[in-house]
Amino acid sequence: MTDKTTIARPYAKAAFEDARDHKRLGPWSEALRAGAAVVTDARVEALLGNPRVRAAELAQLVIDIAGSNLDEDGRNFVRMLAENRRLAMFPEISALFDELKDQAEGVVDVTVTSAAPLDAVQRKTLSAALERRLNRTIRLHCETDSALIGGAVLRAGDLVIDGSLRSRLNRIAYELTA
Repeated sequence: MTDKTTIARPYAKAAFEDARDHKRLGPWSEALRAGAAVVTDARVEALLGNPRVRAAELAQLVIDIAGSNLDEDGRNFVRMLAENRRLAMFPEISALFDELKDQAEGVVDVTVTSAAPLDAVQRKTLSAALERRLNRTIRLHCETDSALIGGAVLRAGDLVIDGSLRSRLNRIAYELTA
């Protein structure tokens, strides 16, 4: 079976290019999130695979529920997805669109896992340092994991910076036993 992301990618790119060209990245992002929320509802999901429900009916259902979040281009996008039987791909399309939007806007999500909760000053200092290092705007997501003992692990896409005490102790233990 083909990966959903592979199927969703061309739709996300097409939506992104249209949104970028018309300077409507924010509204498109919201519309795609609304569409994704609609198709992941169990009642709608049951209809998506039903051969007795016509594509036009499915499209209109999504359009009616998503309501004001969809402009004319958004409604046409939903109709096209329905005609191609790709409405179930809405969550993947939305996620890929948001990745493209973040890249275009120079925004990166960074997850910080620390042994203890970070206070506001630490978050601000860390965000400023990461913005300088990555040369992008940072959206910081903080988590705690007491198993780290001390320090923190930062994840930004493929970049991982492990400054945890647990990691350092593991390296020392490896070097002593090697």
